[in-house]
Amino acid sequence: MYDIARENRLPDRVGIGYKCQHFNALMEAPGPVHWLEVHAENYMGDGGRPIAQLRALSERFPISVHGVGLSIGGEGPLDPEHLARLRHLCDWLGPASFSEHLAWSTHGDHFLNDLLPLPYTEATLARVCTHIDTLQEAIGRQMLLENPSTYLAFENSTMDEVTFLSEIAKRTGCGLLLDVNNVFVSATNQNWDPVAYIDAFPLAQVGEIHLGGHDEEEDEHGAPLLIDSHGREVVDPVWTLYAHTIARAGAKPTLIEWDTDVPDFPVLAAEAARAASLLHPATA
Repeated sequence: MYDIARENRLPDRVGIGYKCQHFNALMEAPGPVHWLEVHAENYMGDGGRPIAQLRALSERFPISVHGVGLSIGGEGPLDPEHLARLRHLCDWLGPASFSEHLAWSTHGDHFLNDLLPLPYTEATLARVCTHIDTLQEAIGRQMLLENPSTYLAFENSTMDEVTFLSEIAKRTGCGLLLDVNNVFVSATNQNWDPVAYIDAFPLAQVGEIHLGGHDEEEDEHGAPLLIDSHGREVVDPVWTLYAHTIARAGAKPTLIEWDTDVPDFPVLAAEAARAASLLHPATA
């Protein structure tokens, strides 16, 4: 079993998702940015400029590795070759944190370029826990499991999402990654209360918080439909929900995610500074 208080070494400060166009700015004047997150699948090679830059950054910043391709919720076993590459990355990089999504993206030999939702049933719970046990044993460290952004609910679910995630953490010793934007997106799309979700969440198990932007569309009935795009600034209702989360949980490592239409570094730094002002208001 793993202990989130012992395993997590990210500082309770603000980080950003690393993009190569920001390398020079981060090395020269990172401003409010205190740690970085990278997608594991971008750094599974053995050399080249990306690896060299990541090595240089790791000497100055704690690094969080965020996986997007394991298919934790998939029906089949985890890919042993993928696990071996992850272990190699974690061994040489020594990240402060490793995380993955509560989702599936594989079917048989096919990989789907999306993070798809799961029904919250006892069978799904057992399968996800088995996969997390396999992963944590393979990489020799605790993982954090991220709550998904969802657009529908399954009729055959027998428990709510918070109960499902809480039970996974209890059975496997994994930590949790709380994506506040995902909570807001899912709550809007499915018409439930995001504050009640946060209030019920096992915040003591949270090792990292994510904040990101989303796009707003309309469904066929004219109701808001939010898309978790990571392509714009964090909106005011998500900042409000984040402030509520921090008021209940205390300071937690907080990431600004911006993966598409990536802006110049000063724009990201301004988002990081806003998060820092809520995370540590006395020092802002």
